[in-house]
Amino acid sequence: MITYADIQKNEAIRTYISKADESLIALGYTEHSFAHVTRVAETARYILQTMGYPERDQELAQIAGFLHDIGNLVNRIDHAQSGAVMAFRILDNLGMEPAEIAAIVTAIGNHDEGTAQAVNPIAAALILGDKTDVRRSRVRNKDKTTFDIHDRVNYSVKQSTVKINEEKTQIRLKLSVDTHYGSVMDYFEIFLGRMILCRKAAEALGLQFRLLINQQQVV
Repeated sequence: MITYADIQKNEAIRTYISKADESLIALGYTEHSFAHVTRVAETARYILQTMGYPERDQELAQIAGFLHDIGNLVNRIDHAQSGAVMAFRILDNLGMEPAEIAAIVTAIGNHDEGTAQAVNPIAAALILGDKTDVRRSRVRNKDKTTFDIHDRVNYSVKQSTVKINEEKTQIRLKLSVDTHYGSVMDYFEIFLGRMILCRKAAEALGLQFRLLINQQQVV
């Protein structure tokens, strides 16, 4: 059985993630390296664990989270689909069971805006893990005077947490935002599509999605 730990320590996979992020650095994107994919993996597992899904499904969601952005190695455009193909080859070569490969590949291929669909619980958890990762530490531009809107919005987020309520009826993204760097309207200008996607993914898991900014519910 291929474990999340096996994937994390695999040198080829780590190289693909690192090199993919180098391309995004050149393109001016926020951080998509190990901090991002690890956070996505942990959030995806937390969601399925809290909702009572089997342990192995939780681990498959972690693996999908860790691998989900390797397609950026090929190109940012359609990176979900190219990443799914890459993940298939990697996992097949490692000897993973076909049904497990299918679940992971499907989730990766369905995680990005425009083509994303919460077609299974792992895909839904991956979407939520990925689209809720907004935080100051993702900004790599050190010159605040040259921030674009993505830099401003991410840098404005001082704290970000994803939490499912005790009744297991809602999943909440709570943001603490410094409006000196970015406004709530800035956030919605670039993230409205992502929040709609989060709502659909949450619904696929039997949850309502809520967004709270500075303790005020806005979605």
